[in-house]
Amino acid sequence: ITVAALTAMYRGDQLPVHLERALANGVTREEIGELITHLAFYAGWPAAMTAGRVARKVFDEVRP
Repeated sequence: ITVAALTAMYRGDQLPVHLERALANGVTREEIGELITHLAFYAGWPAAMTAGRVARKVFDEVRP
């Protein structure tokens, strides 16, 4: 829920730590990607694109 809220509010600066926690709590990368894509239609594509860039960076830094 926090990742979705931060994405919708265009708070990319706060996303990394919450994405890391989501992954640690069992949320998959695919689920995060689906969340971002879904929110693009409601929160706007700029917010989703920012969240996507942040998520890719976190995914690269946090190995499965």
